[in-house]
Amino acid sequence: MIVNYDGHAKYRTTIGNNVFIGCNANLVAPITIHDNSYIAAGSTVTQDVPSDSLAIARARQVNKEGWVSRREGEGK
Repeated sequence: MIVNYDGHAKYRTTIGNNVFIGCNANLVAPITIHDNSYIAAGSTVTQDVPSDSLAIARARQVNKEGWVSRREGEGK
């Protein structure tokens, strides 16, 4: 998915030749994906990707145990 609108302005994403973009990847404009590069599935890419590179931009999963109960308790 190309994410190019911030609510006020549209930005351009440039995708070079022979680029592979994995499923569920987000490209946050303005950004350039240079030739012969790969984007890992599930990545949210916010910086240019050089030629002949693999971009992996996924945060490690964090589970906040008890978060829902604590949040629901705040409103009482």
